[in-house]
Amino acid sequence: MGLEISLGGLAVGLLIGFTGMGGGFLMTPMLILLFGVHPSVAVGTDLVYASITKFVGAWQHWRQGTVDLRVVKVLAAGSVPGAVAGAVGVQIFHGWFGPGFEGIMSRVLGVAFLVVSAVLLLRAAIPGPGGGSGEMSRPAAWKLITLGVVGGGIVGLTSVGSGSLFIALLTFLYPVSASRLVGTDIAHAFLVSAVAGLVHFAAGTVDLPLVGWLLLGSLPGIVLGSRLSKRVPDRIVRLGLTVMLAVSGLKLL
Repeated sequence: MGLEISLGGLAVGLLIGFTGMGGGFLMTPMLILLFGVHPSVAVGTDLVYASITKFVGAWQHWRQGTVDLRVVKVLAAGSVPGAVAGAVGVQIFHGWFGPGFEGIMSRVLGVAFLVVSAVLLLRAAIPGPGGGSGEMSRPAAWKLITLGVVGGGIVGLTSVGSGSLFIALLTFLYPVSASRLVGTDIAHAFLVSAVAGLVHFAAGTVDLPLVGWLLLGSLPGIVLGSRLSKRVPDRIVRLGLTVMLAVSGLKLL
């Protein structure tokens, strides 16, 4: 089983390398649908896994100077508390509903996947104002904080959206170059994933050996995917990811 999980991690890592997204909304359904991991454990495990992979990406973007720390800080002011609330909510609901909560969690995940897929389709259909230099006006603080609270809550509850959902929405709010947008998003996603992951770890809903097997395959996959990204049309890969997300959401419902 360990080798199969690493191969699954390799596949997800390749897609992350190709597109810069896809980890959260692919890893969680893969763990649930292919490997039979309980939804709450899949969420916690994915968050810890995501925080490690995103740290590597955030560090690289920080070295390149493509992270807007001011936007990260304001966004995190809403998303970190939101992520904690979402992660704590998982534990509270599990106590209320008992074993039946796993079924409820599957449906919540399904809805979240469908919402994110719809946002990604909207993003593809209506191009954002990107292409700026990075010095254009930032979004109002209240907009970033509101986005952070809502998005952080979704991440803490489902592990979905720490990268894909936030970058899809930031595309409309923050008119800067793609590299600066991605770097800012990854740095913020690391903070949200790490905080929510710590809450899940404290609650015992993280499978550390599983995290290790996933990283064994996904880290080489991310490196390889990044190198091959120039050879595969980005639009095709992103469309495939969106379709897979929608299908996974329907299955979980």
